[in-house]
Amino acid sequence: MASEMITLEAPVVRDLVARLFRAVGVDQDGAEISARCLVRADLRGVDTHGIVRMPNYLTRIADGLVAQSPALEPEFVGASVARLDGGNGLGFVVATKAVDCAIEMAGKTGLGLVGVLNSSHYGMGATYLLQAIEAGFAAMVFTNSAPAMPPWGGRGEMFGTSPFAVGVPSPNSVPFVLDMSPTVVARGKIRKAEREGRPIPEGWALDANGASTTNPTEALESGSLLPIGAHKGSGMSMMLDILCGVLTGASFAGDVGDQYKQHDRPQGVGHFVLVMKPDLFMSAEDIAARMAHLVDTVKACPKAAGIAEIFLPGEQEQNLETQRLVEGIPYRVADLVPLVQAARQLGVELPDALDRAVSS
Repeated sequence: MASEMITLEAPVVRDLVARLFRAVGVDQDGAEISARCLVRADLRGVDTHGIVRMPNYLTRIADGLVAQSPALEPEFVGASVARLDGGNGLGFVVATKAVDCAIEMAGKTGLGLVGVLNSSHYGMGATYLLQAIEAGFAAMVFTNSAPAMPPWGGRGEMFGTSPFAVGVPSPNSVPFVLDMSPTVVARGKIRKAEREGRPIPEGWALDANGASTTNPTEALESGSLLPIGAHKGSGMSMMLDILCGVLTGASFAGDVGDQYKQHDRPQGVGHFVLVMKPDLFMSAEDIAARMAHLVDTVKACPKAAGIAEIFLPGEQEQNLETQRLVEGIPYRVADLVPLVQAARQLGVELPDALDRAVSS
């Protein structure tokens, strides 16, 4: 089973995930939003942030650490600015609401800024960029997260792998979708290596003594991750903690809860969402033409040895999403065993193909 694969159609997976969330008391709208966010990560090949995380979300909801259906009412502090208390709800739902609110304000004033507190892990950052892009807006969506790396020169975890996400629509070509961690690698990739029983590359993480490690368990349980660009990545993570934590009222400075290690309190995650009309400074037609020119120029750049094509940030994920919407999403059966076990415990019916694969 360790290497056995199964391919499932996206609608089938979304339906299963939504029913699992409903089984632990999440309302229909929240369940469908969360399922859509998780499955989109799998469609785009970001499987570290996809449905393999479902058992943990379900457990935290059942334990009362994540609210099933909090009231999400933005507090408007200006025509273009709002504060949203997430009520310790699912980060997918809270962040989606924040982006919706920012889009509404931007549609009226050109800009919409929402600071979020009392949220939880929101999965793939690109999800919320795409939400804005598909509505015709540009966006910056930031979050802080549980401690994963020290400040530069320190030892011990303090700042998170918080994704830095920026998206700009390009009506006539490929949109710009940058979703990156300030660490060398997202912590989810280390968890994936641990599940698959393989070492991680040198340069990804340190052990408890501050020495380089290739052992994913050491990195996750007692070590820390390394920042990109040395002090630069560390500074970026601190910046995200300030924007998302200090300024919003959310947890910060190492106090964001770890959803895998801390089972006695909510996470207290903060988000910082900025949405803007892309045509604030010139016409929409001019912006579309300029974005198309940028894309064409980038792709026409002379290629380095061994490179067949130059891709924009997010382009390969977009291509994969298009392919998987037709062909289905491939999963390692072993990765889905905990999800199947959770479904059986909750009395949620499984797709026949998945039930057979796990039972065989």
